[in-house]
Amino acid sequence: MFAQEYLDTVIRRVIYYKELAERAMAQLEEADFHVQPTSESNSIAVIIQHMAGNMLSRWTDFLTEDGEKPWRQRDEEFAVRNQSRTELMAYWQKGWTCYLEALRGLQEKDLLRTVTIRQEPLTVIDAINRQLAHYPYHVGQIVYVARMLRNDSWTSLSIPRGGSAAYNSGDHVKDPARRKS
Repeated sequence: MFAQEYLDTVIRRVIYYKELAERAMAQLEEADFHVQPTSESNSIAVIIQHMAGNMLSRWTDFLTEDGEKPWRQRDEEFAVRNQSRTELMAYWQKGWTCYLEALRGLQEKDLLRTVTIRQEPLTVIDAINRQLAHYPYHVGQIVYVARMLRNDSWTSLSIPRGGSAAYNSGDHVKDPARRKS
């Protein structure tokens, strides 16, 4: 029972962060995906490339192969490419689909199995938790850069500034656009 609740909770959190990034990216113009805020920072396009590449490597044959696949070209994920929004979002979806399908395929008996990532042995629970820290970290980067780019035209993804009292009083529930799922 605990194992299934853990997996269900993980999947809910994963979907929440996926959708959070997508709500941020929906506010962007196509060119915004390629803006590199500083010479040492990544554009949203590069973050998408990295996240999807990581998901495909980690979650393909998750229980039976090392999470760092020989076919993954991690350094190339950080190369600047001129991909369209459509291409980027297709790759994004491919990575998330792989990740979510792997999570949905896990059973209680799998949670204490040992898997490897970069030759490091981890329990399945630890490997899941590792990714639950990694992906939201990058989602936060996407949200931060998107918010910076949209500035005054940004639509808050949570409680807008100055909106805590209204939120706490339950007014957000009355506005379907602000309802939490």
